[in-house]
Amino acid sequence: MKLIISLNILMNSFIVNNSIILEIESYINKKTENVSKILYVSIKRQKIFYVINNEIILNYTISSSKYGVGNKENSNKTPLGLHRIKEKHGDKTPLNGLLIGRVFYGNIAEIHLDNTKSSGDEITSRILWLEGIEKGINKGDGIDSYERYIYIHGTSEEGLLGKPASHGCIRMSNKDVIDLYKKIEVGTLVLIL
Repeated sequence: MKLIISLNILMNSFIVNNSIILEIESYINKKTENVSKILYVSIKRQKIFYVINNEIILNYTISSSKYGVGNKENSNKTPLGLHRIKEKHGDKTPLNGLLIGRVFYGNIAEIHLDNTKSSGDEITSRILWLEGIEKGINKGDGIDSYERYIYIHGTSEEGLLGKPASHGCIRMSNKDVIDLYKKIEVGTLVLIL
């Protein structure tokens, strides 16, 4: 009985992993040439996947925007499409360090592990700043992800991860964003779908 359950779990995992890879490939193949490394943000799964050579290496729980998806400036929505990491901030910021204007001034955020909402949209620990690379979708006047300050970043609202709760950015737990930050280079492609 345990062997059958283990095989079912393994088979389900294989099917899910293949569907994730197919989602990435179907979008990427229309837009660019072969990609060996990519971060894939799945809005419907509220997960981010680090994929190398069509193999999911890591995945983390995230929160995208509570306002849905969209590219308009001041919409507080998460933009879709192909991006790249333009800048990284927070190399020396401690765990749960509060970043204001991408700078750590010495304050440590209170981390909420329940459904508590913090007083502001606090950015903590690390920032991966995204640049949209698709003109008319996430790059250009009024829709530019970089000019909208769209980040992958730590949050003080860790209890809300796994469901849409952000103001447009991709939120991660502080430990997870520090781990991902160490592995990701400037220039890494990021696909949000």
